[in-house]
Amino acid sequence: MISKLAALLPDLSPWRSSRDFRLLWGQGLITYFGSVMAMVALPLQIKDLTGSPLAVGAMGAVELVPLVVFGLYGGALADAVDRGKVIVLTEAGLGLLAVVLLVNATLPEPLLWPLYVVAAGVAALAGLQRPALDSLLARIVPHDQLAAAAALNALRWQAGAIAGPALAGLVVAYAGNVPAYATTVVCFVLSVLMCLRLSPVPPVDNAAKPSLRGIAEGARYAWSRPVLLGTYAVDLAAMFFAFPNTIFPFLAQELDADWSLGLMYAAGSVGSLVVSLTSGWASRTRRHGLLVVFGATGWGLAIAAAGWTSNVWLVLLCLALAGAGDMLSGLGRSTIWNQTIPDELRGRLAGIEVLSYSIGPQLGQVRAGAMAGWSGVRPAIWTGGLACVASVGLLAAALPKLLTYDAHTDEDARRRAAHHTAPDT
Repeated sequence: MISKLAALLPDLSPWRSSRDFRLLWGQGLITYFGSVMAMVALPLQIKDLTGSPLAVGAMGAVELVPLVVFGLYGGALADAVDRGKVIVLTEAGLGLLAVVLLVNATLPEPLLWPLYVVAAGVAALAGLQRPALDSLLARIVPHDQLAAAAALNALRWQAGAIAGPALAGLVVAYAGNVPAYATTVVCFVLSVLMCLRLSPVPPVDNAAKPSLRGIAEGARYAWSRPVLLGTYAVDLAAMFFAFPNTIFPFLAQELDADWSLGLMYAAGSVGSLVVSLTSGWASRTRRHGLLVVFGATGWGLAIAAAGWTSNVWLVLLCLALAGAGDMLSGLGRSTIWNQTIPDELRGRLAGIEVLSYSIGPQLGQVRAGAMAGWSGVRPAIWTGGLACVASVGLLAAALPKLLTYDAHTDEDARRRAAHHTAPDT
């Protein structure tokens, strides 16, 4: 019995085998904690300044173009230069934007337009950074530990996502935006110091310079792989239709439970954390495409249920279940990406990955805000959840190779395993 329970615990092999993985894990936890503090404070500040769900949802609109442009360029950049340098410079830039939020919050009458400018700047820098971060994992972790590394990374994000929103909700409610933004600044300073300790990660030999032709080459590769295409499409659809986070301040108000705002932001991560803490099975899983589809379907059903109920505790439970589904889907996506993509294309494909899991939430914010302004907050949530389930079903039917993906038999996964070089400890 004890051995069976132990088999469910997270596989810690990546921590033991890679110093750089340990550094990135700790840096990511600190960064995410600070980012989530700002993520809660920023939409709430816009709500307080405007009182408009559409104004809050407009954050997604101003973030969209920078995310697309810099996400694609960041992917090409990650294949051409030292990925560690890209991470350090963009992390420093994100810290400077946090300073802008802090300074604006200290004004007697904080301005609205800097909030949108910072939101666009964060999207641009995140677009540059995420391909370098995501493409780094396969260079620093052994191939047979990629699923375990994905689970540990998810555990890191969830720890920050649970503590950050819960604390941010209390800090903003009782102390204001200034302490929340100040915490974000401190976290980014610590993160930059840790990133400076990363080992150099030079590009592969004869790496091409960033160019539109190189970006197009990555796009053609992704389009030619139905499994990869399916992971992008499922995540994009799920987030577009069922990402209601931007209207949580209005949902908490409608339920007469303003105290629950931080918990709403954290609930999904609680569900994800439960899956991560029992993720020992992930290293033995082969059918990662099934995880993507089943997880996204569960996400949509749980979001729909959260929109139907008027009991705040049931809403929080549904959001936690949604987070568990999202974790399953994300674990499947991350493992497929790292198992199948060749290293010379990894940065550019990571740029496309950034678009797939970032554009969806940005457009989802716009959809949720506009829908809430037209039909009400709760209908905007439950209709989106049902649309998510329907779209995932259609995509699974249109891309059957995603459902049949097997890590032991997939040609790209076997080729990647044969060429993988284990990192130094």
